[in-house]
Amino acid sequence: MQAPASDGGLAGWATDLMASFGAPGAGLIVAIENVFPPIPSEIILPLAGFAAGRGEFSVWAAIIWTTAGSVVGAVALYLVGMLCSDGWVRRTIARMPLVSEDDVAKAEAWFDRHGRASVFWGRMIPGVRSFVSIPAGQRRMPWWEFTAFTALGSLIWNSVFVGGGYALGSQWQLVEQYAGVFQTVVLVLLVALVVFMLVKRYRRHRAVKKMEAPTQVLRVPDDEA
Repeated sequence: MQAPASDGGLAGWATDLMASFGAPGAGLIVAIENVFPPIPSEIILPLAGFAAGRGEFSVWAAIIWTTAGSVVGAVALYLVGMLCSDGWVRRTIARMPLVSEDDVAKAEAWFDRHGRASVFWGRMIPGVRSFVSIPAGQRRMPWWEFTAFTALGSLIWNSVFVGGGYALGSQWQLVEQYAGVFQTVVLVLLVALVVFMLVKRYRRHRAVKKMEAPTQVLRVPDDEA
């Protein structure tokens, strides 16, 4: 597989890895991307979709393997947060290119503000996506809950970007250019879905309450009988 408009660099490296290992190679790249955020998933995921469109592997394999890679990478950072001191984490992050301690602080503030659900929503927000795993580990979020939220959020995010690359084919780079639009659309749709489910649940609850309400029987006083 040849990476369109790219003879090397990140896209070329990712292309070579996918050509050698197929969909598992895409999953490996995404796992690395989660641990080393300077590698942007907005490039890797559409490229995996493009490879699927060329018949290198199925689009479903691309989605499944990249989601598995997201979970593996996130769990690695979750364990870092659980087992390592906050000071060590911040010093290590400060040595990494293109990221800073402020990114960790932002993820911690996001987690403290939104609780465990921030792991799900954070998978779709650049700058928070990887680092939210660290405060989840530091706060001892149950591992099964962390894994479930990570898998679900990653599945949605990866499906959108892999699907975009699959649909656009050789123009897969457009997905990266409009990543912000994709992110906004996904978040708006998810918020709308949550609101719809809450309203539906509220209406069902009110209907049940009305059915359970005791029926008042009109009684005639004895002196009027």
